[in-house]
This record gives sequence, C-alpha cells and structure tokens, in this order.
Amino acid sequence: MNDPSQQEHVRTNGSSAPALRGIAKTKTGIDGFDDILDGGLPRGRTSLLCGGAGCGKTLFGMQFLVNGAELYGEPGVFVCFEERGQDLAANVASLGFDLNSLEARGLLNIDHMRLDPTEIIENGDYDLEGLFLRLGVAIDSIGAKRVVIDTLEMLFGGLTNYGVIRAELRRLFDWLKDRDVTAIVTAERGEGRLTRHGLEEYVSDCVIMLDHRVIEQISTRRMRVVKYRGSVHGTDEYPFLIGNDGVSVLPISSAGLNHSVSSERVSTGIARLDTMLGGSGYFRGSSVLVSGTAGSGKTSLAAHFLDAACRRGERALFFSFEESPAQLIRNMRSIGIDLQQWVDQGLLRFHASRPSAFGLETHLAVVLREVSRFKPAVIAFDPVSNFLDVSSGAEAHSMLVRLLDHVKGSGVTAIFTSLTGGGEALEQTDTAISSMVDTWLLVKTIEVSGERNRGLYVLKSRGMSHSNQIREFTLSERGIQLLDVYVGSSGVLTGSARLAQEADERRKVGERELELERKRRELERKRALYREQIARLETEYAADTLELERAIASAEKSGESTITDRSLMAQQRQADIA
Repeated sequence: MNDPSQQEHVRTNGSSAPALRGIAKTKTGIDGFDDILDGGLPRGRTSLLCGGAGCGKTLFGMQFLVNGAELYGEPGVFVCFEERGQDLAANVASLGFDLNSLEARGLLNIDHMRLDPTEIIENGDYDLEGLFLRLGVAIDSIGAKRVVIDTLEMLFGGLTNYGVIRAELRRLFDWLKDRDVTAIVTAERGEGRLTRHGLEEYVSDCVIMLDHRVIEQISTRRMRVVKYRGSVHGTDEYPFLIGNDGVSVLPISSAGLNHSVSSERVSTGIARLDTMLGGSGYFRGSSVLVSGTAGSGKTSLAAHFLDAACRRGERALFFSFEESPAQLIRNMRSIGIDLQQWVDQGLLRFHASRPSAFGLETHLAVVLREVSRFKPAVIAFDPVSNFLDVSSGAEAHSMLVRLLDHVKGSGVTAIFTSLTGGGEALEQTDTAISSMVDTWLLVKTIEVSGERNRGLYVLKSRGMSHSNQIREFTLSERGIQLLDVYVGSSGVLTGSARLAQEADERRKVGERELELERKRRELERKRALYREQIARLETEYAADTLELERAIASAEKSGESTITDRSLMAQQRQADIA
C-alpha cells in the first residue's frame, strides 16, 4: 500500500463510520525514520534490514533497542553471531550508548552465539530449535518487547537447499510473531537481489534496504523501504547519517507549492538596503539570493542579515562551504560586525564543511537535521555554487530545490550566496535557482578609470515595490555603506570618478554661490545708491516746495494789498464804487 490516497480510504472508509486504525506500530525513535514508516515498524512482526558490509545494519538495530529501552521502556534482546557483547559495547560507546548500564538495569540482553557456517552439515534434520530455546530464555529473562538478530547469513551460510532455508525462515518469523515481539533481522546484500538467499524479503512484513555507495570518491549512505505490508510508507531513497548521536534519517522530498506565507518584514541589517526593498526589508520566510563575482561582498551581506536577526533575539544558522567559523568571525570584525557575541549567547551557530566532504544528499540531510534541532529563524548558505564542484548542475539544482522547499515550508528566512564567474552573464546562476527565490540581489564589480568598485541592485523582489537603481557600496569599519547614485555621461560613476564628479559639482556649487554673492552685493550697492538718490531728491523736493509755497504766499499777499490800496484811493477820490 504505497498510495496515500488508498491509506486515507482505509482509515476513513468513505463514510461516517469510525476511522480504521490500521496495523499497530512500534516507534524506533530514530530521527526521521518513523516519519518514513508512517509511525514505526509493524508491532509484533519481523522486519528485514538488508545491505552490504559497512552500511550500518548492526548500528541501526542496536539503536532500535537502545531507544526502545531508554525512550519507551521496552526491554530488548540483541542476538549476534559475529561480534561479542563487549566488542559491541565498545563500538557504540562513542555514540553515547551505554550497553553495560542497560544490561545492569534489565533493559537489554546481548546474547552472543558462536556459529561456524562451515560446520553446518545440511541434512533433513536441520532446524532452529536450539536458537528458539536460547532466544526464548533471553526474552523471558527481561520481558523483552524488541529483538534484533544479526545476521541471518550465520544461520544459513552453510546451507544450499532453498526449501530448507525458506521453511526455517518461515518458522523463525512465525516464532517471533507468536512471542509478540517486534523484531529486526539483518541480512547481507546479494548479487542482483536484496539478500544473499533471495528469500528473506518474501517472508518479511517490512523490508528496508541500506546502501553505502561511493561515487567519484564521495560516499553517501541511503535507505529505502522496499515493502511494508498493511501500511503506507515513503518510497523514495533517503540519505541517512551516522553521527556522534547515532543514526538519523531525514525524509527529504520536494514539499511542493503549498507552504504558507507571511506579510511580516525583517530587516536586511542595512538601513539603506531596507529602503531599496520597499522600506522594510525581506518578507519573513522568504528566500533571498545574493549573486556576484568573487570579492563583491556577498558574505558581508549575509553576515549583516544574520547579525540583525540576532539583535532581534532570533536564532541564526550559518552554513559555510568555504571559510572556517573562526575566519568568518575575524573577517566580519573588520567591517564592524561582532558575530562572536551571538555565538557566546547561543543565538548563532556555524556549520562549516567542504562540499567535497560527502555527497549532496548527505549535505542536504545534515542541513535539515541542523535546522530541525536548532530551529533557527534565519539561515545563510555561503556559497551554494560550490556544490557544482562535486556534482552536475542538474544534481545540484535538484538538491537546492528540495532545500528551498524545506526551509520555506518551515517558515525560515534563508539567504543564499552564489559565485558567478567574471565572464558569465551576471543575471543568471549556474545552480539555476534564481527563478525560485523571492528576492534576488546582484552585486558586481564596476571597472572605471582604472578602478574596481562595488555596485548593488535589486533584480527582483516579489510582492513589494523596490528600487531600480544601481547603488555603489563600500565596506568600512561601520559595515556596508550604500552610497547615492552618480550618473555621468558614460553611466554610473563609482570610486575616484564619483569623487571627481562630487568635487566638480562642489566646485560648481561654490562658483554659483560666489556669483550669487556678487550679484547680491551689486544689488545692495544699487539699492543704497537709489536710496541716496531718492533721499537727495526728496530733500530738493522739500526745499523747492517750501520756496514755491513762500513765493505763492507772497504773491497772494501782494495781490490783496493792491486791491485794498485801490479801494482806499477810490474812496479818497469820492469815485463811484461799483
């Protein structure tokens, strides 16, 4: 049953009747593995774990028992035919598994049975009654709920009669089922088939194949659920890791296009860059690509973003594929960014590795494991283009698509840097993820007047208005400084050409100010001259007015005297008076 729609039908039955529960399952406690199995291994049944030498079968089975004892309180029995108990305990001690303590507490029973396949004589009387008797005692001694048998080859290595082998396998699996234990049986990989005998997978309820492959000197561990009776399960190949804390499997697949989005904005850490992005920065949960040539400032932009997140009290994760954490911290101090303080406060974590350290799938598994455990709000990947050195473009693209889908589905804001060659078209990337990211910043070196200077512009930013200008930026002890745009007759001016343009503009402004000052002084001189002339004219006007007024008054007085004198003369002459 590999179709999820079939599982849903079984569980809901397409009616109002209570949903069917399906088969009971036992959790393995192995990171990610239970998700692939849709809950765990079939409870009370036997699962087959097959693979070549060194793929992790024994460790897988041991972790199943240790997790059962420590996480779920289920005692377990480990039956081994090759390694002794003390050797097993020493081998897994580096992973934090204390088998001696579990045995002392009655939660684990390791039973080493020495078998030499060359001593087994095939005859009609061959059976596993001795194994059943000994295994039954081990189970009853601690009340075991889990059993691991490692490996079947030691039981049937000397037999060639497939009829006998199949019959005894069936008896073994039925016996384990009757004891109501959840069992894992390991088996070696065969030539052209899952197991050496090619029979075990047919009598097992669940078959899991482990693979350790090496391609171009890079190793990757993968696992696949070949079959699972009565349950849906993941059908892809999944990378798994063996680390300091054991096995972890991550169910990596494309998350599709159904992730939720947020309208919240988060700062880039550079105020003027926020202004270029609608005044508020990136959308939370979005993906950002910063591409450009070497030395153009891509890592510095990513460091500003993580520093701003830590200042908000958010967790940040930095995946470096070129520089060590110590080197990054030192280099960022030169531009005024102190990342060490956030490391000390537990807000920032670095994970540095060369792309050639292991395969793409393992890199992806490591990233997803770190994201799952640290739960950051923002992540930086610097640079993702390095994966092209260890894989083809198609493989790197496939891995990055799944990585993008996962971080978006997790609501994490991610910034990716990508190196472009000097002779390549700047508005494309070799990893071919530019069409899938939400915001794309292009940084480049601008060569003019014998200088190389840095420029930045926003190629796209979905869902927001953004600047269409190219901005020069410098790296100083105060971090990235975006400068105003200067456009000359030959285009955008940077560096010395911009400084010369600024000096020329300042000179012209000074000349204009001097000319204005000269004209202001001339105007004031003329205004003073005109005022002086007006004052003189007003004085002359007043004097002339006074003189004329006196003349008029004198003339008027003279006229009145003449009339009076005539009247008196007429009276004296006794003339007729009209």
